[in-house]
Order: sequence, then C-alpha cells, then structure tokens
Amino acid sequence: MNISQHCQSLLITGVDTGVGKTMITRALWSYAHRYRPQERWGILKPMQSGTAVEIGDGDYYCQTLPLEQTPREVCPLSFGAPLAPPIAAQLENRRIDLAPIWQTYQQLQERFDYLLVEGIGGLGSPITWEWTVADLAAAWKLPIVLVATVRLGAIAQIVANIALARQYQLAIRGLILNCVTPCSDAEIEQWTPPDFLSHFTQVPVLGVLPYGQPSNEHLAEVVAEWPLHLLWR
Repeated sequence: MNISQHCQSLLITGVDTGVGKTMITRALWSYAHRYRPQERWGILKPMQSGTAVEIGDGDYYCQTLPLEQTPREVCPLSFGAPLAPPIAAQLENRRIDLAPIWQTYQQLQERFDYLLVEGIGGLGSPITWEWTVADLAAAWKLPIVLVATVRLGAIAQIVANIALARQYQLAIRGLILNCVTPCSDAEIEQWTPPDFLSHFTQVPVLGVLPYGQPSNEHLAEVVAEWPLHLLWR
C-alpha cells in the first residue's frame, strides 16, 4: 500500500450507533476551515446505507460544508436499506468491492493535508462478509478517535470498543463524548465522567459536544477548546 506520507488521516468511529460521529466529523472540519485555512482538509465516508429512508452522511456533508469534493469522492458506495452494508448490498444483488474505495482514499491522500475518515457504525460493524471497520482501520493503518453518546450504559460500551481497538493494535488518539439529547453537567458526570474514563481506559477524553443543532461556526468554537494536538501526534 503506497500512500502519500504528507497527508494525515484519522478514523472517526462510534462506540454506538447514532449521529454522534457525523456531528464530530462536521465539527472537526469546521474547526479546520475556520482556524487552519492554510491547510487542505477532506472527508471520506467509505460507504453508507439507509439512503432510502434518510439523507446519507456523504450527502449531509456536501450540504452542510463547503467541501472541495464531489459527492462520489466523499462517499463512493451507497445502499438504500438501513442495514449493515453486506446485508443491504445483498438485497440489491450487489457485491461490495473495497478496491475502488481504497483508490478513492489514495486519491484524497494526494490532494489533502488532513483526511477525516468517518467509520460505518462502530469498530465491530461489518462492512463486507469478511471485514469489520476494525479490519479496515488496521489494513489502512488509521489512528482512531472514538465517539460515545452520553447516556447510562455508555461506559461498558466504551471499554469494550477500546479493548477491540487494542486487540487490533490500533492507535487510539482520544475519546469524544457527544450529547445527542439534552444532558446536564450532573448527568455527564454520572453517566460518562471524563476524568474517570481517562483514568480507567488510559485514553484521553478530548471534549464533550453539547446537545443541539449548532452552526458550523459554533462547532468550530467548541472544538477549538479541545486538545486537538493529541489527534495528530
């Protein structure tokens, strides 16, 4: 695998399902667009499913961010059914070929300084009949950041995903907590206490994204307060 050594890539993967990692990807790109305009940042969503019932993540990025990419470059492969990609592909009598996605990844690596790769579900989510997201991260040598929803029961899922990442010898750059519902400071401290998580998992908690539908400008301001240098070491 011969890719550009100048571009730094990061896999943003979710501890559970939901909109968390999509919002974090948008927030990180918005931060870069505002505070680091001298750098070129791209987004890759290798594949998506469920486009028959809701807007796909790739289309969402194209609509909400001024990307210098075509929709196909943002997300090379889409399926209609809201199911795991290999199951959704089977319903459409299609076969998932990772080679074109890898080629898109290589091309984006040549064009951008930083590339945010949004995962498909969590690390254990299947993307073919043989591979999970963790297999893809290992094959592409992608460092990862884990996004977890602030809710009761999240700690166990966070610990399980970190264990899986370490089993695959993935570089874990950090954990980001996301409030997909209104959360008080007390609830955050009870359900996903950042200091406890950092100590217990030995993975730094980079920040907490508050609930709401903030603008790109507000997202950039929130993310600017986080220790983002940990993502690119």
